[in-house]
Amino acid sequence: MLYAVFMSSVLPPFPNPEEPLDTPQLLEVVPAPDEPCLRADAARNRAKLLQAAARLIAEHGVAGVTMEAVAAAARVGKGTVFRRFGDRTGLLMALLDHSDKQLQADFLGGPPPLGPGAPPLERLRAFGVAVLYRSAERLDLHLAAQPDPARRFSHPAVRALRTHVTVLLRQILPDADCELLSLTLMAYLDPALINHLTRQCGMPMERLETGWIDLVARVTRTEPPR
Repeated sequence: MLYAVFMSSVLPPFPNPEEPLDTPQLLEVVPAPDEPCLRADAARNRAKLLQAAARLIAEHGVAGVTMEAVAAAARVGKGTVFRRFGDRTGLLMALLDHSDKQLQADFLGGPPPLGPGAPPLERLRAFGVAVLYRSAERLDLHLAAQPDPARRFSHPAVRALRTHVTVLLRQILPDADCELLSLTLMAYLDPALINHLTRQCGMPMERLETGWIDLVARVTRTEPPR
């Protein structure tokens, strides 16, 4: 199984509030269209708020993350948290963006088969396995951060992952409607489905991994690896 290759239980560390604006960990996977460039003080404030939210999750779980609690932990006014993230879902999505940025770095520039250098079919298999296990590690956060239907498929982090799958599919199936096929494949990696299969149905992650490899083979009309 590819599990040992892609298991990563530790997020990249959040930058200290005094670090400069161009610290890469402060950036979302893909900036939202309405997200202006942050001033240095705003970037430090954002990092401080995300650090406070991460501490609350570590100490009390996702349920302990409220806008009020984050404001108190960061020693800022509640209005500051709302101005920066909009609502609780926006705050939780910002925390996920931090880990998604690491995943994006891995599939854009990391070692193969997840990163460049492997055939697109192998990269597609590796991508799904990586997303499965990383989502499972932070499943409560993923579930709590599920955006409303109007934002679910348009969020920059979600689009970045789907675009990567679409690009790989176009290399494998140049005559297919790869945009729609990418949605089909990404549906298998939905955290809500992972939660249902693992926690409610009791399926082991190894079965989900095998199912992903089989699904990729059927969608791409290729033989699964032996």
